[in-house]
Amino acid sequence: MQDTAPAEELALRAAAGDRAALDALLREIRPEVVRRCGRFLPCREDAEEAAQDVLLQVARKIDGFEGRSRFSTWLYTVVANCARQKYRELKRRSAEQPAPIDAARYTDPRTTSVIAGSRIDLLEALERLEREHPRLVAPLVYRDICRLEYAEAAERAGIPLGTFKSRLHEARRQVRPWLSETA
Repeated sequence: MQDTAPAEELALRAAAGDRAALDALLREIRPEVVRRCGRFLPCREDAEEAAQDVLLQVARKIDGFEGRSRFSTWLYTVVANCARQKYRELKRRSAEQPAPIDAARYTDPRTTSVIAGSRIDLLEALERLEREHPRLVAPLVYRDICRLEYAEAAERAGIPLGTFKSRLHEARRQVRPWLSETA
């Protein structure tokens, strides 16, 4: 018999140690996780790899989910972190590989898809923002990439709503010229 409980209920049961609920939860969230990873990573294979990392993290750390916020909010944080980590990994791997003589013919899309992808500007801007203004990253990721509602994003960031909105405004102000540099 397949478990058809909503993800929030499954997450609470899985956090309490119910292995069947964890299995059902992972099956249920997989399509959404792949889709959300795709917001960060333009190549489907890269998004699917990041999604596998997300599902692994969920399985490993579900016991840390206490239900104080919605499971979807907790999940968005895991998605954002895993996708950004996959991007860094791909970027590092691409930088470490020597370019072949006929690079256009032999380019490996698995190591260059993000580097050549349409979202490189945003991912580069996020990395730069993290270096220069780390407190501004979470508001931008939660609101503009994960598309959480303001109140939910502020709660997830652990800051008051007014502070969240102020930091989001500042993050957008910082990132805007960096994005236009690449256009």
